[in-house]
Parts: sequence; structure tokens; C-alpha cells
Amino acid sequence: MGEDKIKNMEEFAARSGVSRPTVSKYFNDPNSVRKSTRIRIEAALERYDYRPNVYAINQNRRLTKNIGIVVPFVADPFFAELARNIEQRFIAAGFSPTTFSSHGSPQHENEILDTLRSIRPAGVLMAPLGRASDRSSIEKFCDDVPTVLFDSNIEGVGEAFVGSNNMQFVQLSVEYLCRTGEPPIFLEMSPVNPNANKRRNAFIQTMERLGFEPHIVRVDGEGWGFEEIGYKGGLKLISERSLPTKSVLCSNDRLAIGFLAACYEQGLRVGHKADCDIRVAGHDDHPFSRFTCPSLTTVSQDYEAISERSVETLLALIESGGTGDSRHETLFEGKLVMRASA
Repeated sequence: MGEDKIKNMEEFAARSGVSRPTVSKYFNDPNSVRKSTRIRIEAALERYDYRPNVYAINQNRRLTKNIGIVVPFVADPFFAELARNIEQRFIAAGFSPTTFSSHGSPQHENEILDTLRSIRPAGVLMAPLGRASDRSSIEKFCDDVPTVLFDSNIEGVGEAFVGSNNMQFVQLSVEYLCRTGEPPIFLEMSPVNPNANKRRNAFIQTMERLGFEPHIVRVDGEGWGFEEIGYKGGLKLISERSLPTKSVLCSNDRLAIGFLAACYEQGLRVGHKADCDIRVAGHDDHPFSRFTCPSLTTVSQDYEAISERSVETLLALIESGGTGDSRHETLFEGKLVMRASA
């Protein structure tokens, strides 16, 4: 019995080679997992000196098995895909997740927090609006309810943040575009969350490091209608012949999708071949980006890794009683996806 002392369920899951949600599901109901998985967990229990904190588990049950998931815009397939992954993982762990959309409204975001308080959730995963959010309201909520932020960070708020490494994203795209053709401009709109500012700063730093002058072009428009903003801004730039280069790097894929439509309407051939007029690239690997015409070159976010770590972090926070040793951030790197547009 017991090679050494294991402190919590997260560590036990890592040692036993079974996912954290599955271990949690086993302790809630051993018969809810496959027989082979149950045998593996029970063998690990015999091997290691670990038993779950039954008092903490019972406390959490009294707090309900409800989980809140808050996103800025659930109609965006990017957030829909993240929410789908997160929901499935919580269901597998024996919880009941509910997804809420703030629809880009800070007032509605605050109303969602009030609704969540009324259902007494065991914990909440939240992708806040960011710069538009009511920071004090979110801070107060995080003090009351175990909360992990994902995708969009608010520095110092919540017990943890899980997201993507925006600096590495932009470095990948800029280096590739500079290596294979004209240095790009950076096409952006009024930023709706901190990720946009981080990407702009990364573009400037990377271009300067490579010895090129960074050109930032901001198109008019605010809110979450990124495609329309990219389309209208693209029409204006192309018709006025004000693009200083034949390479355009967009802040995100949705903006790039709108810009591609403007290129088509203006008769520009997009791609990396010699007979093409312009190259276009984006960031995020939006679910629609491989179906544009031409398909969009981009840098992919790791949906699986972000959703898995977000869920594991919140479950560990719930098990610990709602507080961690210190706030920590987890950033996942992206992967360059080369397609026909660049």
C-alpha cells in the first residue's frame, strides 16, 4: 500500500494515467466509468497512499453540480466549438454545465453573473469581454464563486487563466509571410478584448526584430460583427488603392473572412502564386477558415488543449474549496496552417 503520499485528486489522476474528469466521475459513482477504467483506478488506489477528501466532495455536492460557462458571443463558431468541448468534459465528470452568451454587452455580462449566483454553481468558466467588462463586478463574482478565465484574460482576476500565446501566434505568421514574400501590414479593428492589443504589439516587435517597418492599418467599426467590418474596411482600402503592400495579415480570421470577400468583389486574385494580386492571412483557425475561397492561411488555436486544461483547472479549484495557492496562467502555442490564401 502506498509508494508515496498524493495530495489531491489532480495529482492522483496524473499518477494513475486517467484523466482528471474521469477520476472525479469515478469517485462520484464508480459504476459510471468503464470496467477497465475502474480496475485501473482501483489498482492505483492500492498502489498509492491516497483517498479523496470525502468532506470536500460532500460540500461540493451541497453546492450543486451546476457549472456555468460564459462566452462573449455563442453564435461565433470559435466560441461554440470551445463551449461544446468544455460541456462534454464536464458532463463526463458528472456535472451539469450551462452555457451563457453575453452578446458583446457588458450589462448583459453582469446580468449573467447575477443569474449564475441564483443557481449556486460549483464553479464557472468565463471568457470575459475584456476591455468592455465591468472589472469590479467580475472581481466580486470571482471572490464568491470558484472561477477560471479562459481565452480573454483580465489581469489579476480569478484564480487562473487558460488561453493562447498571442506573441507566439503572431511571430509564426509574420516570419512565414516575410520569408515567402513581401512583408505584411497588420489589419485590425477597434480591439474588443486584450488579445487584439497583444497581437498588435507582437506584430510590431516581430517586424522590428526582422528589420522591417511595421505598418498598422485600422479599419472603422466596433462590436462583434468582425466579418462586416473586414468587408467594408477592405472595400475602402482596395478602392482607394491605399494598401502599401501585397501581403495582409489580419488580427483574426473573422476579420480576414470579410476582407477576402472585399478582395473578390474588387476583382483581386488572392493567393501565393505568381499570378495572384494579394496574400491574406489570419489568426485562430476559425472553423470556417478552411472553407473560404481561397482557403485561409492562419495560426491554429488548440481547442482541445484549452478546453481540457480549463476544465481540469476548475475541477481542481472546486476540490480545493475554491481557492488556489496563487493565480496562475497557462498559455498554449499555436501551429501555422498554410493554405491557398498565402
